[in-house]
Amino acid sequence: VGLHSHGFWRPKPLLDTARFTLSFNSWHRKKHQDSQALWKNEAVQKYLESLSKEYQQVSHQLSAHSLNDFEQRTLRRRCANLSPIAAAFQEIKEAEREVQELEAMCTELDSRDEKQLLELALEEKESLDKKMNMLCRKLFQLLVPKEKYDTSPVILEVTAGRTTGGDICQQFTKEMFDMYQSYADYKRWTFDIVNYTPAEIGGLHHAAAHISGENVYRHLKYEGGTHRVQRIPETGMSSRMQRIHTGTMSVIVLPQPEEVDVKVDPKDLRIDTFRAKGAGGQHVNKTDSAVRIVHLPTGLAVECQQERSQQLNKEIALRTLRAKLYQQVLEKQLSQEQSARKLQLGTRAQSERIRTYNFTQDRVTDHRISYDARNIKEILSGKEALDKLINRLLEFAEIEAVTQYLENLQALEGGG
Repeated sequence: VGLHSHGFWRPKPLLDTARFTLSFNSWHRKKHQDSQALWKNEAVQKYLESLSKEYQQVSHQLSAHSLNDFEQRTLRRRCANLSPIAAAFQEIKEAEREVQELEAMCTELDSRDEKQLLELALEEKESLDKKMNMLCRKLFQLLVPKEKYDTSPVILEVTAGRTTGGDICQQFTKEMFDMYQSYADYKRWTFDIVNYTPAEIGGLHHAAAHISGENVYRHLKYEGGTHRVQRIPETGMSSRMQRIHTGTMSVIVLPQPEEVDVKVDPKDLRIDTFRAKGAGGQHVNKTDSAVRIVHLPTGLAVECQQERSQQLNKEIALRTLRAKLYQQVLEKQLSQEQSARKLQLGTRAQSERIRTYNFTQDRVTDHRISYDARNIKEILSGKEALDKLINRLLEFAEIEAVTQYLENLQALEGGG
């Protein structure tokens, strides 16, 4: 924000110089960083101080009687943008002072060997640390621009990979699909199965679901990519020899805006019908109600067997096709805007192995943020443990966005 010669403030949107998504290439330099660590960064402090000072100046400018209607509206808008940031900044400053006072008290109690009082002070300090981290996250969420489709419903697709030695991929794919279904239930979202192609021995080749609810895409956008499993099969020669097999499955997450403006020429479509294969509890049709639509110019194919009605399945498949075509438009835009950064948007790079589920070590590792979680069963249950992992990803994405912005800002200032 700069001051005009006429004495009123020219607005500049917060963090609007770049679009931010999860940058996998830069995690290695920030992998141990959390919101509190970023808060203590000198550049962050300097930037937030400048915003706080600007808020005070804008508030002061608003009390001037010489402003015209346009200047008043401009300043009010800027003041409204800065107000929650300035308030959060002061709240963290106050919490930081409380932490410092507690640390001084702990040092004194330790020197006096007051063990009981020290334990109480340390418990309070731990509680304050959690509060500080929560406040820092709240502040950075205010700074980071909301992604356009964060509140959108999604189409989530899972596909089994290939491996030598049996059905490990198909079994893992079924477990993953069940995990996301449980997670949707945990988040109180709606989970509608669109397509379900089971494997012969209890696994799953491919499935897709439409998920709607509060901030669905925001929580699932980093799930897209290749998920790897390492386990000893329960049956067969490998189980008797205790041999570990490695398999993969892929997840695609497509945001599905309420209105997708993509024109599809009916002449470009090939529509096939077939019998639904069933989905373990889903109906199995005795008529050809399932629909497959192929978009001939791009080769994109979608299937739907959710409903008993062929017409309803056709409508759902067309909606999914439009979402996929729209996704191609978004990816093209992103590659033009950020050609130097090979980032994922929605579909994610399928060659990017994002997570490993090691059953023999009972460990889940997210490679993008070097995060390990124990107890695979808890993760696959799709409840609190998975939510914690997803929120950790979101926190790192927020940190990356703020850090990237400040680096860009410093580079611009350094360049004159």
